[in-house]
Order: sequence, then C-alpha cells, then structure tokens
Amino acid sequence: MSFEKSLDILLVHCQGESGNVLVGGAPEIPGATILDKMNHLNQVDPSLRLFLTREPRAQVVHTTNLLLAPTRPDADAGFIVLQPDRAHPMSGSNCICVVTALLETGRVKMVEPETVVRLDTAAGLILARARCENGRCLSVSLDNVPAFVQQLDAPVSTPQWGTIRADIAFGGVFYAQIDVDQVGLRIVPEAARALAEAGTEIKALLAEQVAVQHPEIPSLDEIAYVMFRDYRPDGSVVTCTTLKPGRVDRSPCGTGSSANLAVLHARGLARTGDRRLSRSIIGGTFTAEILGETTVGDRPAILPRITGQGYVFGRQQLRLDPQDPFAQGFALSDTWGPQVGEL
Repeated sequence: MSFEKSLDILLVHCQGESGNVLVGGAPEIPGATILDKMNHLNQVDPSLRLFLTREPRAQVVHTTNLLLAPTRPDADAGFIVLQPDRAHPMSGSNCICVVTALLETGRVKMVEPETVVRLDTAAGLILARARCENGRCLSVSLDNVPAFVQQLDAPVSTPQWGTIRADIAFGGVFYAQIDVDQVGLRIVPEAARALAEAGTEIKALLAEQVAVQHPEIPSLDEIAYVMFRDYRPDGSVVTCTTLKPGRVDRSPCGTGSSANLAVLHARGLARTGDRRLSRSIIGGTFTAEILGETTVGDRPAILPRITGQGYVFGRQQLRLDPQDPFAQGFALSDTWGPQVGEL
C-alpha cells in the first residue's frame, strides 16, 4: 500500500470540541492573504475541505484546521477553519487547538512559562499567550480581533416561536445571540438535538431578514452561527452555538463569547477589565475578558481576550487515492440532520 501522497493530521480538542490540525501534505492554496485563500476554498475549489470534513473520513462533529505559512511578516503561522458547510475565518476553540499543536510539536518554539504566538487569520491578527510547563501547553489566552455589535434586539419572525429577538454581534464571525427561553428550551445535553434544529431553522430565517457586513472586511457578510445563551445570576453565561448542518458546539465558543462580551458592553453591563465565565452544554469553560475599547469602522468595539485549554490526543494519516470514488465526501441525513441538503 502506497502512502506517497497523504495528509498528516494532529488530533486535537478544546473542551471537547474537535479541532484537528492539518500539519502536512496540503496542496498550495492560491491567494496573497489568508482571506484570499479562504475565499478560494469557498468560492473556487472546496475539494480539500470536502475531503477532510465529510464521510467517510469525518463525521458531523468535526473540524480540521488548515495550517498555513503566514502571509504577513508579524505572524508565526496562519490557519483557516474547515467545517462541513464552508471555510470560516476564525474560531476561538480552534485557535486554541492550533496554538497547542504548534507548541507541543515544536513547530513554534515553546518558552516556559509563557510563549507568545501570533496567528494570521482571515479575520485579522490573533495574539495568543500560552502558559507552558514541562513541554505541555496548560492554557491559551487569545487576544481576539475587535468585537462589536451590529444590532441589539433585532426582530426575527419565525413560524414556530413568533417574533423573537436576537443580538447581532461580531466576535471573529457574525453571531445571532438569542436567549434560549425564547424557543422554550434549556441548554442541557438532552436538549442538544432540539437546540441544533432550532438554531439551523433560525439561521435560515436570519439570512432572509437580517443583513450583515463587516465595516473593514466586506466579504465577511453572513451570520455564521446562532448562539443560544442563558445568563446566570453569578454573571456567567451558558452557551450553545449551533452549526450547520445541525449540531451544537461542544466548547463554550470563543468567538461567540467575544461577541457576547460586546453585547454586554453595549448594554452597559460590562466594562474594561471585567471578566465573564462562559460554560458549554457539557460543562467546559472559557474565561472572557474585556481588555479595552476601540472602533471598527464607525462602530464602537471592544478588545476581547478568551482563555481556555486544548489537548493533543493523537495523530492521523489520510491517504490521497485518485481512485477513491468518495474523494469529495458525502453526508446523509441519518446522522447529519435535516439540513444536510443545504450543504
């Protein structure tokens, strides 16, 4: 059996959310910037993403991060988030997975007790500070791109729940953040299927009713995720981000937690220096902190920091076989859910 052409992958998770890292064997992706390369994967040639993120090589709860050489001189590495629906510009949990993989494999030299890693993403430069000890990455703090609110309490007309209210905010991608009691659910493991279906239904309705566009990156012009939230009396928030074609994030969601901080700031409920605990549907935690204030275009924005931990748990080698009839992958609704036809 020949493995002359293969892809080398590190198996990584962050608080239970898959965030594998493709470290070798990928083809050259055209584009002068990481944003250009992401747009190429989405608009011209999705074959690498399909190969990596769909059956028979992957299941619905799966992400592979494409590790790239940086396209800017102030970065150590670049990456693009590859998911079943499309390539995405940024993800907090996946960024933590990438930093952990870079450091624990020596691709970026680990310096104890703290290593600074600069990542080139389609959403901008991400500064990561990793706490390191005995060759392990114990936690990663991400100085994320500026987060801002586009609209508070945006009305969304739904057949099932009537008119609900969503806060539309950017934390690396655009989110619609919705109080979970509006759809009559709780953020608990046994509700995961119902939450996923509600989120994918609302996401489709949002595409018809709410337009978004980043003031400085015009091609970032869609609401990527619906995030249900449940604020707790102690100031923490339980989150459930829903992803096409119909699943929920296992992690507390770093970009969603950043967008949530922007919402709290816009409502006068958080200010510079404040920290909030974000907890996932399975109990994983991130700490979200407001470092300062800025602007994005003409919009007030905050500078968020997200702290969490990732774990490298294995390696994988995928053979590139030109005779494979399913090189583009496939997805079936028995496991991928009713939205599978929209992939």
